[in-house]
Amino acid sequence: MDIKKILRNDVFEAFNQEILMEQISIEKPKNSEMGDLAVPCFVYSKILRKSPNLIADELANKLNKDNYEKVESVSGYVNVFFKKEIITNFVLEEIIDKQEKYGENETGKSKTIVIDYSSPNIAKPFGIGHLRSTSIGNAIKNISLKNGYKVVSVNHLGDWGTQFGKMIYAYTKWGNEQLVKENPITELSKLYVKFHEESEKDPTLEDEARAVFKRLEDKNEYEMSLWTWFREVSLIEFQKTYDLLGINEFDSYDGEAFYNDKMDVIVDELKNKKLLVTDQGAEVVYLDDMPPALIKRSDGASLYITRDLATAFYRKKTYSFDESLYVVGNEQTLHFNQLKAVIKKMGYDFADNMHHINFGLMLQNGKKMSTRQGKSVKLHDVLLEAIDMAKTYIRDDVTNIDELSKQVGIGAVIFADLKNYRTNDIEFSLEEVLKFEGETGPYVQYTNARIMSVLREKDLEKINLEDTKISDYIWNIIMKLYEYPEIVEKAKQSYDPSLIAKYAIDLAQNFNSFYGNEKIISEQKNQTNLNLLICKSVSIVLKESLRLLGVKAPEKM
Repeated sequence: MDIKKILRNDVFEAFNQEILMEQISIEKPKNSEMGDLAVPCFVYSKILRKSPNLIADELANKLNKDNYEKVESVSGYVNVFFKKEIITNFVLEEIIDKQEKYGENETGKSKTIVIDYSSPNIAKPFGIGHLRSTSIGNAIKNISLKNGYKVVSVNHLGDWGTQFGKMIYAYTKWGNEQLVKENPITELSKLYVKFHEESEKDPTLEDEARAVFKRLEDKNEYEMSLWTWFREVSLIEFQKTYDLLGINEFDSYDGEAFYNDKMDVIVDELKNKKLLVTDQGAEVVYLDDMPPALIKRSDGASLYITRDLATAFYRKKTYSFDESLYVVGNEQTLHFNQLKAVIKKMGYDFADNMHHINFGLMLQNGKKMSTRQGKSVKLHDVLLEAIDMAKTYIRDDVTNIDELSKQVGIGAVIFADLKNYRTNDIEFSLEEVLKFEGETGPYVQYTNARIMSVLREKDLEKINLEDTKISDYIWNIIMKLYEYPEIVEKAKQSYDPSLIAKYAIDLAQNFNSFYGNEKIISEQKNQTNLNLLICKSVSIVLKESLRLLGVKAPEKM
């Protein structure tokens, strides 16, 4: 049942085809006391040559009353109150029948989305800065699947560049194989730092490192074996963080190195189409309304955009995507604008379906998060600290406290990220995100656990609204549950997981108002059954909302 569609059809019939269907606007009033839905009549004044108030009065009198409890004209609006029994019965039946599939749709049927997210640099710590790309990308993946799309998840690793010449040189000169095996990221990072310290004393080391990287580019066996080893041990270490986050697998780990042999064909096409221009020794593509895209430096070296051009064409050919998403920070906006513009200049319209899903910084006390030494904060360390802190918030008598603290601690960190609109910078505090009250992940998790305690060992029967009262608290929940499928669609359309997170907070608040003001279990059998069905429906939707965000929903807390 689509109540907006029902109302739109009724309005269309009432206007007797004087107004086109596409001209009919339906709104949700800010205050539920003003109606469940509203029809603003101002836009029809010029068409019907009447005042909005008069149009609203006439429309209110003509509307089919079968589905409505009340229809009223107020200041140019027609406010509509639906019959609560009809909507309540429909919503609860739909959720209980579909369970976690409630809200699924086929918008993306037969369509493929490629999502490029997370993408840490190998042989370097998986920093807190990668949390946002990872959590936003994973949520958009889940939301897209919910909307019926096929999704290809890509972890575009930072696994190439002159830094690997430095790292291989440093390992060869100062490295210890056993130490690297025991603690790969830490030891490789130390070697990288040592190289820079030593190169300040002896600048010729930079030339040595460039020579090493040249041998790597030429696929020299020794350098390739070390690079392959560094990449493999890095992925093993990264997976420990992904395991904590509940992200088990990507469809592709093809990083920058994978595209080394795929760039020349792109450069040749740019030359053949006379788009490549030599400027001060470098080769560039001039673009409208933005700086030129630098394709090759004066020394002949390729750049990120060259590799990303090869990446875009490879993904289009391999996956035949309908959308290609890049979940990368705000600071890369110009880069992706240039990337799309170059592809458009080459004559390919698929650039229109490439989207930069940008996001802001993770801040602490208004500054980019770092340790006191100014180093990047490791995401793994933050997650472990969140788990430890969560234990202090959980009851001592809980039997599975280790697993529960993991679900709460990790969930709190992810939820705190995703409840904010992605382009905004986030002020991060573990103490704040772990609170069990307010707009937090633990608050939503605890609401679900509270519901499960109510439902435990209760038998639910079919809906029977005879001799029941649909209070305002119940009605607010019903209308919020009804909204869920629309929120799922909107979250995909706008690539905005915060819509799901905010929805979960609102639903949890609505339920807690109901829980705090009404007696759920009573002697009235039908009323008790209705209340329990509402509890069950809220739990289903809360758990599914959290799942879309990548957050677990414990049944006991």
